Amino acid sequence: MNKARVPWKAVIGGSVGNLVEWYDWFVYSSFAVYFAASFFPEGDDTAKLLNTAAIFAVGFFMRPLGGWLLGRYADRRGRKAALTLTVTLMSASALLIAVAPTYAAAGYFGALVLVVARLLQGLSVGGEYAASATYLTEATPRGRRGFASSFQYVSMTAGQLVGLGLQIILQNTMSTEALNSYGWRIPFVVGAVAAAVVFYLRRSLLETEVYGEEEEEGRAKGTIRQLLAHKKEALLVIALTMGGTVAYYTYTTYLTKYLSISAGLPKETATLVSFCALFIFMCLQPLAGSLSDRIGRRPLLITFGIGSMLGTVPLMTALGGASGFGGALVLSLVGLVIVTGYTSINAVVKAELFPTHVRALGVALPYAIANALFGGTAEYVALWFKRHDIESGYFWYVSACAAVSLVVYLTMRETRDVALSRSEGAQPSDSVAARV
Repeated sequence: MNKARVPWKAVIGGSVGNLVEWYDWFVYSSFAVYFAASFFPEGDDTAKLLNTAAIFAVGFFMRPLGGWLLGRYADRRGRKAALTLTVTLMSASALLIAVAPTYAAAGYFGALVLVVARLLQGLSVGGEYAASATYLTEATPRGRRGFASSFQYVSMTAGQLVGLGLQIILQNTMSTEALNSYGWRIPFVVGAVAAAVVFYLRRSLLETEVYGEEEEEGRAKGTIRQLLAHKKEALLVIALTMGGTVAYYTYTTYLTKYLSISAGLPKETATLVSFCALFIFMCLQPLAGSLSDRIGRRPLLITFGIGSMLGTVPLMTALGGASGFGGALVLSLVGLVIVTGYTSINAVVKAELFPTHVRALGVALPYAIANALFGGTAEYVALWFKRHDIESGYFWYVSACAAVSLVVYLTMRETRDVALSRSEGAQPSDSVAARV
């Protein structure tokens, strides 16, 4: 049994900031059904959602640039500095959305403000993922890294839950007219203020020992040339992310819209289903992360790949016919349990693939590219299939992405026992010691 201690201060400090980052990121999607009409002229509801989904995707296409710039910054200036910068950018973007003028007041200028805000969010999140993944991984001793790094998705999901919880409160305390008029601005104000608070919290974090060792080496850090020396690992990150990110956004950000538009559930019921399913999903992450510390990362990834490839079509088809809260919740949970095999450990797997001097950039840029191509476009692709009356085509698309990633999971090396620091390298891991 591994007796290594988990550095809870570092885990909590990094996670709380990540929570606010992803609250701001996801709240755009969860409140889109209320503000879509505010920024575009009259038209059918699906067309308005397509417009807001397109702007949502714009943020993802900014993530590769954010991954490059902020990943480079994290490798050169440190994980703590990058974490502080990303949350500052996110606070500014949330504030922009909160004060954006409507179409009635300023025409398409309001939509332009939304685009600028999403570009800033994409820049921020593009670096946040890698800075958070590397910080949580490096700050934790070998043998507990899977458990500790799983809190990245705990905090990401908690951020979404806070947004959904606030949405439920507003739905029950404000009229639909008020929400459509001005109520949708409230969560963005909350996000801007919370991010400002977390800025001060992150300033008190300590830099990781692993990064400190790299500073002593005095070598160049975070360059594209150094990343190209690890082309195989970079391509591996893109491929293993492909199926996971599409499945994740399908069962999280798109789920509420799908239950409302396709299954015909009331918005309030669809939101409650998402909230309950995501809460249980959040609680599963540390359990799966801890399991990966015992049995390895690959078994969980392979389980996800098989489950997502074979289960997406029947699950989404059944969800489209769900007629009540109970059935929709059970089916949603099945999908999220499958996705847990990816979400709980994807951060630590990617961080363990690269050496310290290029770890943040190596995680950030390939991951951001994969998200721009597959994660950010998932909702738009789903709505496109629906608008053309071939909604089931999207289910097969998700399955195909999972199949590609499954091939990678089956052929990649195990990363659980990788030593990140000199002290780790001098001692065998628990799994190695057990075999001696």
